[in-house]
Amino acid sequence: MPTALSQLEQLAENQQITLRQNESLAKYTRFGIGGPADLLIDTPYESALVAVYQALRQDGIPVQVIGGGSNLVVADAGFRGAVVRFTGNRVEVHQNEVRAEAGAVLQDVVDLSIEAGLGGIHTMTGIPGWVGGAIFGNAGAYGRSIDQSVLSVRFFDGMTVRIFNAAQCRFRYRESTFKEHRGWVIFSTVLQLTPADSSALRERALEIRAIRDVKYPPTMKCAGSIFKNLIFAELPPGAQIRTPRELIQGGKVPAAWFLEQVGAKGMTRGGIHVATYHANLIYNANGGTAQQVWEIAQELKARVRSEFGIELEEEVQYVGFEGLDKP
Repeated sequence: MPTALSQLEQLAENQQITLRQNESLAKYTRFGIGGPADLLIDTPYESALVAVYQALRQDGIPVQVIGGGSNLVVADAGFRGAVVRFTGNRVEVHQNEVRAEAGAVLQDVVDLSIEAGLGGIHTMTGIPGWVGGAIFGNAGAYGRSIDQSVLSVRFFDGMTVRIFNAAQCRFRYRESTFKEHRGWVIFSTVLQLTPADSSALRERALEIRAIRDVKYPPTMKCAGSIFKNLIFAELPPGAQIRTPRELIQGGKVPAAWFLEQVGAKGMTRGGIHVATYHANLIYNANGGTAQQVWEIAQELKARVRSEFGIELEEEVQYVGFEGLDKP
């Protein structure tokens, strides 16, 4: 990558980007696993990111866009190419709107909205990661998801900078158009929130945070729930009949219930464990590997498929598994 590398080094000298070679990705993910990337490129500048893409494209270097790494499983062999992160983290509040750059920590945006007396994303307190990842995966909790607050998203499609409204983002449960276009880079979003009592918002957020911290301790090396919950109406008739009605909330059924029925709790594969108290929580207990995460996830999917005729889908994103025993 001689041509691209020289251009990237020039951008680094001009302090437009931070460039690291052969950088381990383990320290950039919640799981704490994964091998090195040939290049890791960070920049808070939109123009610099565009220049990075142009340099990489001309040399045909593979590109992987990531954010805060809270929902990633990086292959043990790492990623052969360039991993790019847009790290701009400015957050601004204007009346009922919050503009947040993709590199802003989601919790910081939640806290700021609560202080400003704006409700709508306060239920997302405790969700790790950055704003860009929350948009990418349509993050949510406790009956709300971020798409309900999105006015617009500004992003780079590899050629031009564009702005989509919420409808154009094609949000669905834990999905968006950005998942369908992995090379697009989210720059920022504008959220429209609802005026509310700041004290009431803070009280509710603290209640939620206490619950989350018990279920997903901040020091635990995990990505939260490993599998998406299921839409009850889309389940096979046999699975619908067996599903306890009290579990159905907002038309969805917790994946954890199906996993518990097939003996997921307490399963282990090397250093990767399924929590004994939560069947949809896989974590790195001690020296686990990405391959072990993949293997235990596939075992769980196979058990649920065999028992219920249901295909579970991971919430986590796999990076660098191409050409390997991959999903």
